[in-house]
Amino acid sequence: MTADDSARARALALYHRTAARSCHEVLAGYSTSFGLGSRVLPVRQRRDIEAVYALVRIADEVVDTRGGADAAQALDELAGQVARALVTGWSTNLVVHAFARTARRVGIGAELIDPFFASMRADLTIRVHDEDSYRRYIYGSAEVVGLMCLAVFLNADRRPGDPLRTADPDTVAGARALGAAFQKVNFLRDLAADTDELGRRYFPGVGDRGPDQQQYAAILADITADVDRARRSLPALPARPRAAVAVTLGLYDRLLTQLAELPPEQVRERRVRVSTPRKLIVLGRTLAGELSGGGR
Repeated sequence: MTADDSARARALALYHRTAARSCHEVLAGYSTSFGLGSRVLPVRQRRDIEAVYALVRIADEVVDTRGGADAAQALDELAGQVARALVTGWSTNLVVHAFARTARRVGIGAELIDPFFASMRADLTIRVHDEDSYRRYIYGSAEVVGLMCLAVFLNADRRPGDPLRTADPDTVAGARALGAAFQKVNFLRDLAADTDELGRRYFPGVGDRGPDQQQYAAILADITADVDRARRSLPALPARPRAAVAVTLGLYDRLLTQLAELPPEQVRERRVRVSTPRKLIVLGRTLAGELSGGGR
């Protein structure tokens, strides 16, 4: 290796590290619950999960905060950057660069990325969802993210030339259910902001005033079914990812419990949160259960 080659390799390694750090900052800035669970993961898996989260968050911010006539163009530009980086392994966008490195190694391809961007585009055009558009939106915005995370858990340490590890259908269904549950809980938590500030109604049949008692019970039952389905798939995951998912699932379980304690007329009035002390309790109890072999 020549001196120029060595210098170039050092510069590239620094660029890779800087891209990874940028993703870490995005996660730290936007999600304490997701970030708390990711700390349980080995370093490589944690960085990969941070890269997935950061890309998803940036796209979400394009449609939620950018707004205006150029939001669709900005989203298309981001999708184009991702597509190019998947081929070249390089991007001037640090988050896209980190995501592409992860995606190329763990096997995240267009079959997951395209539905995600389709759901993001739907936020620019669909204000009131029906059953069909709701199911498509949940799949593209949430279930595929669960599948991306599953690909990381199975293949983060994959070397060039190694075959991709794949999951059985039950574990795949669990990963999809996990993403769906998180998204639906967030829909309830953000009901006022989505309706009043962004002009969106995600839950089919639910009006501007929020769900009635029957609708609220049905939504909570649907989320509970997703959580139960996701929990049944936990034993199939490797140990550290299983613990990380169990922590995050425990935090969302707590959110779901707090939501279930609210009457439906109050769900629009305040955003339900889990306090930091409660989060630490959930973390400790979950990890204790996993370490003792008694994970839920």
